[in-house]
Amino acid sequence: MTPRNFEARCLGLPGATKVVQWEGSSVFKVGGKMFALGGGFAAGSGGYMFKVSDMAYAMLIEHGVARPAPYLARAKWVQLVGNNSLPDAELAGYLVQAHALIVARLTRKARRELGLG
Repeated sequence: MTPRNFEARCLGLPGATKVVQWEGSSVFKVGGKMFALGGGFAAGSGGYMFKVSDMAYAMLIEHGVARPAPYLARAKWVQLVGNNSLPDAELAGYLVQAHALIVARLTRKARRELGLG
């Protein structure tokens, strides 16, 4: 997936925003909480980073598609070994899941303010 498509997929999710920080990385957030990273050091190190479920974390690493994300692995984040490690549709699905995992941890008030129920 190209960086432009990655950004479009992330920003296409409800309530998603983008902030540039950490050496020019694009940080995608919902309710002020990160769900994906791209560009800057993330792309330079080999791939996009995003939050995953426990099962997806184990599977992606076991199959060699991703590695534990630097500084974020303890929170079950992965870093793709390359930006094209996954088919676009599959990566888009993981981005939807990353967004949903973060939304689920927001307060009810924050979800309401973002129009997420």
